[in-house]
Amino acid sequence: MHVRTAAFALLVLILSACQAPSRPEPEPAPPHERVLAGYFTEWGSYGRAYRVQNVAASGAAGKLTHLLYAFGKVDGGRCAVGDPWAAYQKPVTAAESIDNVADTGATPLRGNFGQLWKLKGAHPGLKILWSFGGWTGSAGFTQAAKDPAAFAKSCYDLIKDPRWSGLFDGIDVDWEYPNACGLQCDRSGRESLAKVLAALRATFGTGALVTAAVPGDVKKLGAVDLSAAAAQVDWLSAMTYDYFGAGNTDVRTAPHSPLTTYPGIPRAGATVEATVDQLLKQGVPSAKLLFGVGFYGRGWTGVRSPAPGAAATGPAPGTYEKGMEDYKVLAGRCPPTGTVGGTAYARCGAQWWSYDTPDTIRGKVAYAKSRALGGVFAWELSGDTPDGKLLTALAG
Repeated sequence: MHVRTAAFALLVLILSACQAPSRPEPEPAPPHERVLAGYFTEWGSYGRAYRVQNVAASGAAGKLTHLLYAFGKVDGGRCAVGDPWAAYQKPVTAAESIDNVADTGATPLRGNFGQLWKLKGAHPGLKILWSFGGWTGSAGFTQAAKDPAAFAKSCYDLIKDPRWSGLFDGIDVDWEYPNACGLQCDRSGRESLAKVLAALRATFGTGALVTAAVPGDVKKLGAVDLSAAAAQVDWLSAMTYDYFGAGNTDVRTAPHSPLTTYPGIPRAGATVEATVDQLLKQGVPSAKLLFGVGFYGRGWTGVRSPAPGAAATGPAPGTYEKGMEDYKVLAGRCPPTGTVGGTAYARCGAQWWSYDTPDTIRGKVAYAKSRALGGVFAWELSGDTPDGKLLTALAG
């Protein structure tokens, strides 16, 4: 009886093992967080009247993962405040404040920084970075590259200044351009950007964000070791706009930020796709790569044909500079009349403009997802409509 019971038990175990379900496959790792970043310009609070309040009112603050404050300056190889009055000194009125509370003489932190504190309190998931450099503020990087450790310490001390310590979650480097020419020329060498970023990473540690903007021009991309630079940062932001424009002495119309090439493009490789391909080819991981979308248009005047490639007599008039206008103005004044290379263009009278629309931005976002890129960013938020139509499309 005992033997038969044991045999029966063994048979039950064998049958149970045969009928047991197979071990479930492990769930795939969740995809990396997609970055949706937007630049907020320090000077926007003046003539443009675009304030931190607008970031909240437009709905942008609820969509952005990161806000980049542009720009601090690099002076003598050290980080410095760009405009102290706009940044933290100017009293903000109740009508211009994010919470309708005016700054007073007793307000410890005023200006944009004070408003950013309030924005961060209302949107605790929003990360804010202080960006240094820019087109007119990059000359000091040449000196910074000679002593990256001293540069990094100056940036750390400034960002951790007790007056606003805790406001910024990291630093963004907008060097235009390392080992190449922008408004001025730099000859710091191929490793210059990587060395500066490595010093920042060592100083700020792994808990802070360290990011950098890189050119859209594929020739300038070859001037530095971007693989080494990418190893030091959370992401690199490719400035994929201004490939063409009347301000660049181009005498024929062309879209300033085409996604793809098209027949008759004035310069091969002047597309978002070509820039992305080059960055990936140079060893930048796709998850660490963002590309930018301009919230503005580039325009010509004296144009007699609606199609791209027409002759022009010069830059079209713009509110703040010739040949350039915000999307929020162009959308009503000179609406799109066609698309080319994945972006839009418009002819109104003798003027011809190119710019991205919500529809073309959705196409660019789809492209970014198809390449498994880390995300996208906007330059810059003040060009959008008051209800944030472009950023909504960019949030995809």
